[in-house]
Amino acid sequence: MKKKIAKYVSLNVIGMVGLSVYILADTFFISWGFGADGLAVLNMTLPLYGLMYALGSMIGIGSSVIYSLRRASGKDVSWYFMQSICWTLIISIPFVLLGIFVPKQVLALMGADAALQKMGEGYARLCLMFAPAFMCNYTFTAFCRNDRAPGIAMAAQLSGSAFNIVFDYVFMFVCGLGFTGAALATICCPGLSMLICLIHFLGKKNTVGFSRHRLSFSYLKSAVPLGMSGFVGEISNGFTSLVFNYLCLGIAGNVAVAAYSVIANIALVVVAIFNGISQGLQPLISDSYGKGRKDDVSMVLRSGLIITAVAEALFVAAGFLATDPMIGIFNSQHNAELLAIAHSGLRQYFLGFVFAGINIFLLAYYSATARARIVVTGSLLRGMILIALYGFVLSRIFGLSGVFLSFAASELTTLIVILAMGRFAI
Repeated sequence: MKKKIAKYVSLNVIGMVGLSVYILADTFFISWGFGADGLAVLNMTLPLYGLMYALGSMIGIGSSVIYSLRRASGKDVSWYFMQSICWTLIISIPFVLLGIFVPKQVLALMGADAALQKMGEGYARLCLMFAPAFMCNYTFTAFCRNDRAPGIAMAAQLSGSAFNIVFDYVFMFVCGLGFTGAALATICCPGLSMLICLIHFLGKKNTVGFSRHRLSFSYLKSAVPLGMSGFVGEISNGFTSLVFNYLCLGIAGNVAVAAYSVIANIALVVVAIFNGISQGLQPLISDSYGKGRKDDVSMVLRSGLIITAVAEALFVAAGFLATDPMIGIFNSQHNAELLAIAHSGLRQYFLGFVFAGINIFLLAYYSATARARIVVTGSLLRGMILIALYGFVLSRIFGLSGVFLSFAASELTTLIVILAMGRFAI
């Protein structure tokens, strides 16, 4: 079991980091080509990505958890994959329509002024129109991982990210497509990732069925609560960006939004690693739980908590010891005001990772063992309710520092609530 834990964690962490890299690539190349205004536009699109990823994650991960649990208990799961894909496609339709008809208005809703709307219209349009690919990618990789093929799932995520890094530069600068070029590179990533997953699904070791079945609302109702940790894990980035963008604009304008964009994109990698640990161990927890192997479940739980705690310590230390070098990667114009805001803001924000990693893992654990009430409550608290509450309250008291410290306050409160509700034995 220890070897399985190491394998699933390492492969999935690498894959999740790779998945987050294409956002970082956009950030780097856009900051290089368009400076603080470009970063502000990109950060205003993060809530759109966050919502797309969240819904795709909720259905894909929730479906894969049910698939793993029920397969372990000997039930027919041959139609679960197609249910997940069909529901994801249906939910993606509003994004496509927004991209076709009103991308500028969507950016305006995110807080963009007329100049930023003009700059980012093409980027927002393409990303929204290709929402089905972004969202379905979660089902492909989650089912691949739960069908004992974590290596292929990792390769799928890394391949998409590698493509994005190369073609961000090619489309934006060699072809001269600017923001639209960044979008073109980004929308290719999930398509390539899903093609890689087909290596497993069309191979001899595949046990995922592709049977057709009428759309089942009861299936959706059972998948959504178990995917809530994945949903909030993704949407919290977008929702936090939406709240923080609003607060930063009111306190210090576009430069503060650009500074937060740098912090948010660095934090994406950290969150991706915590999600990688959690999602990597989920198949092992669900399979052991479904077969009634309590000792194995406890071993995976303890191992996950230890790995997460070590990762938290390393990331918080890095946030304090390498603050300016990390910021400098995205501050290509050497904007002194941006650096000053991001320097203190990154350190204050990273304090939240003392608690966030444990929260992410515990919620994934309760999801994998089908305890939906804890998952829904904890996920909503950390991803939406508390971050907004603390953000508005602390910003009134401490200004920009209060905005960034609200992340730590919300994660600490959530951890207390989860532990009180769980009362589990490690």
